[in-house]
Amino acid sequence: MSIYTGYLAIHKFEAELEKEFEIKGLKIAQKLDRLYLIEGNHPAMIWAQMSAFDLELISIASINDGVKKLKALGRNWGLFTVGNHRRAQLIQDELPKYNQKPIPFRHPLPTSPMGFWTLLAPDQMLATTKTSSPFALGEMTFTEDKVMPPSRAYLKLWEFFTVYAPEAINGGTAIDVGSCPGGWTWVLRELNFDHTISVDKAPIEKRIMDLGKITFKQESAFGLDPKDFEMIDWFCSDIICYPERLLNLVKRFMEAGKVRNFVCTLKYQAETDWESTLKFLEIPGSRIVHLHHNKHEVTWFLKGVQP
Repeated sequence: MSIYTGYLAIHKFEAELEKEFEIKGLKIAQKLDRLYLIEGNHPAMIWAQMSAFDLELISIASINDGVKKLKALGRNWGLFTVGNHRRAQLIQDELPKYNQKPIPFRHPLPTSPMGFWTLLAPDQMLATTKTSSPFALGEMTFTEDKVMPPSRAYLKLWEFFTVYAPEAINGGTAIDVGSCPGGWTWVLRELNFDHTISVDKAPIEKRIMDLGKITFKQESAFGLDPKDFEMIDWFCSDIICYPERLLNLVKRFMEAGKVRNFVCTLKYQAETDWESTLKFLEIPGSRIVHLHHNKHEVTWFLKGVQP
């Protein structure tokens, strides 16, 4: 029996996922709407909304048989339909219900595995309990703060610290480069760092500054000298610039041994800058993900740098 890895492309970014397959030498076995199937076992992809591992073809005799076989494998299931939509939904409706409401910032992630399945034909399912996300189809939403954040960019940092760095401790020093209007600085202040350094040529909003424990430097992030700083626990950047320029800035701070952890948005212009993206991945220990709250951009992070 063939085993597949399934990748659900991000809406409107199918071309990026296909390019990623090409770069990694992977051949698409089948494309079903936004769902790509590749034979064998493969790792998660940057431009996949969700990756599904060890997908197996399962024959079913009826709707009830489909329900029975999915229940035997696991409890929680996310459905992506590629055909036979009504029949697939009838099966999904009979599976255990789970509550996927918006969550607060840093809320503990679901601990039960989230499966993925689709109906390829009336009598054939593709299913697995092994996916890259604890949320159905990799979709997550927050209970948003509609008062304090000056823009919705804060949701990216909320998602990062909730999903990828829940162990981040309070205290220490954080720096937010390219900080205007102050959304990421606000998140870092919410994390209760002892000191947050906010850097931009344009000022952040006064109500963010008034929270205290924030030092604002009104200058270009690219003119910063690492020698002027003590140890930085988190270097954060949502700055609008070419990825190559951000890479040079990151390397300066890294080579100076002044940063323990990095999280940065790589923002693209008309085309995805694969050359610079791959250079970020060459840094040992690096990871790049496309957050649910990213657009035509990805998030690079590196934790536990040894000074």
